[in-house]
Amino acid sequence: MIASRSSVVLIAVFIGSSVVAPLSAQAQWWWRAPADFEDCADNAEKASSKEEKKSQLSQCNSKFAGRRKPGGGYTYFDFMQNRSFDIAGPNPTAAEQKKIDEQYTVFLDQERQSRMAAEVTLKQQVLQQVSLRNEKVPLPTQAPNKRQPPPSEIRPRPKPANCAQPSFSCDWPRLSEGIKGLQKMFSPSPAKEKRS
Repeated sequence: MIASRSSVVLIAVFIGSSVVAPLSAQAQWWWRAPADFEDCADNAEKASSKEEKKSQLSQCNSKFAGRRKPGGGYTYFDFMQNRSFDIAGPNPTAAEQKKIDEQYTVFLDQERQSRMAAEVTLKQQVLQQVSLRNEKVPLPTQAPNKRQPPPSEIRPRPKPANCAQPSFSCDWPRLSEGIKGLQKMFSPSPAKEKRS
């Protein structure tokens, strides 16, 4: 008789809890939770308003990191590496996440080495440009087979006939001859150099 009373009490508690439970909780026992992002997104597409759809898609993104591949399986895109990884389920397992993190460490090392190499190359280019600027360019030497006429053979250029007023173009030949005379006066002649 005690056993039957405890059975009745258990049945009464079960019936009472099912009646008292909220209606939404009762409806969820037959509702299947989405298995992956694509299922979740399909459910979100059925939302009544754009705001609700956007909210549900945001929840899908936070629940599922992986995306279903056409041939089967899942892929996880790591935006930090701009690279995708194959994973077994809709979210990476601890081992898969460890592998992704290790690959990220390798990626960062490669980026650092690439940046250092670029800095070294840039420094070399700057040093090369500086050394080119500081390098003295030899002045062209006079051709050995070209003979300079002696000053007695140099004739002044004739002044253009149509110069009524003083102007640079009319006075240039006279100015040029004056500069040549100054150069001869301050530069030693080849004969004097041979004597010393």
